[in-house]
Amino acid sequence: MSENVRVFTQENWDAEVLKSEGPVLVDFWAEWCAPCRAIAPSIESLAKTFDGRLKVGKLNVDDADEIAGRYGIRSIPTLLLFRGGKVVDQKVGGASLPDLTRFVESHASPAAVRT
Repeated sequence: MSENVRVFTQENWDAEVLKSEGPVLVDFWAEWCAPCRAIAPSIESLAKTFDGRLKVGKLNVDDADEIAGRYGIRSIPTLLLFRGGKVVDQKVGGASLPDLTRFVESHASPAAVRT
């Protein structure tokens, strides 16, 4: 994983996602999930492209099943966009980098935010 993609856990979820000042893209994934591995390079690209405008991270559903259950994650990969601690958009399944870029563009902050 690149330095731009954060690792979200049960321990840091509230601070990193729910209390974040800016928008947050969370990739719900698992090691054994082939489509999750397929979109990983695109997630890393988004993290670099939107650095300072959008916090990007991954939450392993096997390690954080309580959080995955709280948000009704039934299929992975699932991407949830958070703003102000609330889910504002979601995308389920694999997608191309251009599709993912369009998905996050309207939610990214126009200027750099402290993350």
